[in-house]
Amino acid sequence: MSEGEQAQEYHGKLPRHVAIIMDGNGRWAKRRHMPRVAGHRAGVESLRSIIQRCGELGVEALTLFAFSSENWRRPEKEVGLLMELFIIALQRETKRLNERNVRLRVIGDLSRFSDKLQKEISKAEEKTKVNTGLLLAIAANYGGRWDITQAVKKLALQLEKGDLAAAAVDEDMVFQHLCMADMPEPDLFIRTGGEQRISNFLLWQLAYSELYFTDVLWPDFTPKELDTALEWFAGRQRRFGRTGDQVEQIKRA
Repeated sequence: MSEGEQAQEYHGKLPRHVAIIMDGNGRWAKRRHMPRVAGHRAGVESLRSIIQRCGELGVEALTLFAFSSENWRRPEKEVGLLMELFIIALQRETKRLNERNVRLRVIGDLSRFSDKLQKEISKAEEKTKVNTGLLLAIAANYGGRWDITQAVKKLALQLEKGDLAAAAVDEDMVFQHLCMADMPEPDLFIRTGGEQRISNFLLWQLAYSELYFTDVLWPDFTPKELDTALEWFAGRQRRFGRTGDQVEQIKRA
């Protein structure tokens, strides 16, 4: 099946926004008697092919959990190597993203990163900001609880200044202060590596997402594996609180 035919097959049921926890890099390396950082490097190769596939199919947004706020607990050497890899990936991949019309955004509390890494992030975002294709969001030093907390703090400041009445605060207002307020909420969440939890990732935004778990380790997650997840998604009936009969009636209307 060609790429065009594949995209047509998903037409109407292709997720607008896919969110992925890229799990299993360390275990992939361990099984091959390699250092953990080798797994992270292999994971970058998988990342490149998945970004390309999403762009080809017409997915609007792809959000990837690259480094959680809890990952600082890992061994200091591994964290340092991850930071170096992040810098190298930004430097090497920005040109490729531009060629594919991909717009990059990095979400999370970036203040803990080195000045060098923060500058590389800003440069990459600036260079891709006019692109109109796939929106690629990288979650780095990100946590879902942090995201909600920082949104609440912004609202609390407005309340404190008297610019906002408590009665006016609703779900939509909270959402507008989250990191991804200008993006559609993820339709499909994918976690590789066999774990079946969302690990403090996009806690608010994943409320109605379809959750897809696979035992495939991230470095082995190919575009074919992505297609399998998309086929699974296409077979789901998304009810959003309605009954199945109501959904079918809406489709026929």
